[in-house]
Amino acid sequence: MVEPTILKRNKPLTVSPLKASATLGAALAFLGFQRTIPMLHGSQGCTAFGKIFLIQHFREPIPLQTTALDQVSAIMGSDDRIVEGLRTLCEKQNPDLIGIPTTGVVETQGADVARAVREFRAQYPEYAHTAVVPVAAPDFSGGLESGYANAVTAILSTLVPESSAAGTAPGRRPRQVNVLAGSHLTPGDIEWLTDTMERFRLRPVLIPNLGDALDGHLVNTDYSALTIGGTLVEELAHLGDAAATLVIGTAMNEVADVLKARTGVPDYRFAHLLGLAASDQLIQTLATISAEPVPERINRQRSQLQDALLDTHFALGHSRIALAGDPDLLVGLGALLAEIGAETVVAVASMNSPALRQLPIAEVKIGDLEDVEQRARAAEAELLICNSHGVATAQRLGIPLLRAGFPQFDLIGGYARLWIGYAGARQALFDLANLINGLAKSELHPYRSSLKQWPAAEQAA
Repeated sequence: MVEPTILKRNKPLTVSPLKASATLGAALAFLGFQRTIPMLHGSQGCTAFGKIFLIQHFREPIPLQTTALDQVSAIMGSDDRIVEGLRTLCEKQNPDLIGIPTTGVVETQGADVARAVREFRAQYPEYAHTAVVPVAAPDFSGGLESGYANAVTAILSTLVPESSAAGTAPGRRPRQVNVLAGSHLTPGDIEWLTDTMERFRLRPVLIPNLGDALDGHLVNTDYSALTIGGTLVEELAHLGDAAATLVIGTAMNEVADVLKARTGVPDYRFAHLLGLAASDQLIQTLATISAEPVPERINRQRSQLQDALLDTHFALGHSRIALAGDPDLLVGLGALLAEIGAETVVAVASMNSPALRQLPIAEVKIGDLEDVEQRARAAEAELLICNSHGVATAQRLGIPLLRAGFPQFDLIGGYARLWIGYAGARQALFDLANLINGLAKSELHPYRSSLKQWPAAEQAA
């Protein structure tokens, strides 16, 4: 396959933004750890907008705090805001982990967050048991996917000890498998992945585990200002004892390099888990790690996906699809569409990434929803796959929209949808085929008997 040409941004402004910020992605990563709270270093507005996006998408209360910079502290310095914010959170909430993603204003200011954390440690040694992880995630650099990966890298670099110092050894816990879960995985995806690994008698440790923290479940505890669910912070000390690490998403490769360097645990890397070929690779890997036969239930799911490929190829073969979203998600969707014989005629990514070279298309545009609309119209796309920001774009184009990615604020349960594995690919194919059939392109047409006299209006239809 010839690598596509990456067309970078060439406009002086963004029209109808496609991407979410790196700050939001970093905050999302921290939400996958239990008894954690992200404290965004910036103005109150930066945190408020991010919190609205997360609440609308997950339909859950989201714990976020802010250092609440004003115009004076933005100019004169903001280290004291970090120290005071950390003290207040430790005193009132006693969290296990506090994440400090930076925003554009403090990165422009040149704030030294690491130094402020050291000052906090020196002034308040009584809070030494609370882990504090700063991460640079300014709004003007990258997007949700890169901010998320940067946060996970910072967490592992800060909290995972070197194997020589911790006394860990790969394989000491032969059933434990670390999973570096990319930002494109939904809580539904993570739940399926966890269940599948447990069928192989493996014990997955998700980093982070949004499937446990933001899957949408009622709890019996009182209100908590911290995250409820997710990976335990103390689990990070034992990642070096795992038998293997699964890496899901190209954006997590640098994260995987950090973990492998610190622990020596061998890893298996997947660009995505969408479609038959990627699912086969995952299942074969799990069978190798566990030395267990493939469970019959998983074989059944594979057969169901094969049947779905047969059922939907008439509708989806040679259909013209436009894709818009974060790079890892686009690569997975592009692979799924290629398996069914659909054509990706437009691909617009929120940010640049090495993953985009895997897309089966001549050109990939780094851009916004205006670029999506113009290119989809010129390419005569029949369907758009995008997040909820693409609703108006699809309406103007007069084509159906399949919502995928973040955010999905007009679709209840979109965060819980399963995309990966045999079952996820099967449902995605059904949904795509039904949307295409709604364009009256299906090979199945209404039967009209020649023995019955139809009204003129119905005959014309």
